[in-house]
Amino acid sequence: MYDIVGDIHGHYSLLVKMLRKLGYKKSGKAFKHPERKMIFTGDYINRGPQIRDTINLIRHMVDNGDALAILGNHELNAILYFTLDKTGKFFHKHIARYKLPLIKTLYEYENDLVNLKDTVKWFRTLPLCLDLEKIRIVHGAWIDENISTIESFRQGETKLKKKFLKAYIQNPGLNKAVNQTVKGLELELPKDLIIKDHKGLSHRRFRIKWWESLAGKTFRDASFGNRFLLPAYTIPNEIIPLIKPYGINEPPVFFGHYCLENGHLVVQKNLCCVDRCVVRSQTLTAYRWSGEKKLNDDNLVFI
Repeated sequence: MYDIVGDIHGHYSLLVKMLRKLGYKKSGKAFKHPERKMIFTGDYINRGPQIRDTINLIRHMVDNGDALAILGNHELNAILYFTLDKTGKFFHKHIARYKLPLIKTLYEYENDLVNLKDTVKWFRTLPLCLDLEKIRIVHGAWIDENISTIESFRQGETKLKKKFLKAYIQNPGLNKAVNQTVKGLELELPKDLIIKDHKGLSHRRFRIKWWESLAGKTFRDASFGNRFLLPAYTIPNEIIPLIKPYGINEPPVFFGHYCLENGHLVVQKNLCCVDRCVVRSQTLTAYRWSGEKKLNDDNLVFI
């Protein structure tokens, strides 16, 4: 049985409190449960105050067999930012939009670049998603077509090899599959529709409910995890993405990423977002799964 924890973003103290609340006991440099295993859904770095401690704890638990972990978009960004290709060039150019999210992580590792390099190499050993048959784990969105595309490029490899990273940069199909898996689906607004948030900033794209058909829905109905209000206009068929809804009889999926400060986290009887937005709410979220096919809000745990 599993305890699935959402985005941590360097909030080590909250993670330790969560582990203790769930009955995990200190074991060496990590924590252990006699009957259960922890699953981490990605986004361990950036933003928070104790990034290195967070990574070390998760890594020890995974290495000891007491936890499973997948990549979030923040770890993928770190991989691309710090990893050199075979020609000695970085996969991502060192420009502000790639560096800015990594500032706090860089600060914690500034006097220990060897450890940082080793951490990034460890990130590359983590999967982009997990299919455990009875449950599935992903950071952004579980779309069967994308999962198949990723697996076809990985060819059974357990590590994100440089060949895969190069293909991610160069191949539009793989790029789309990976991005939607770790970041979810986004819809681009029509050019004549301008949306501004409470700060007056314009937005061209917004996150959507990847598990539903958008046919006949309004922009507001389709919105998920956005911090600005979308209009109640029906989405034009021309811009609706061709995605297959996630069936209610499919295995439960647990995901993070969406920073839901408010609203239901069990969004469908077999879908649960375990991200109550720790950065803003200072609340870490977990779901205690014990084999049920129909997910229940009562099984959510908050610290």
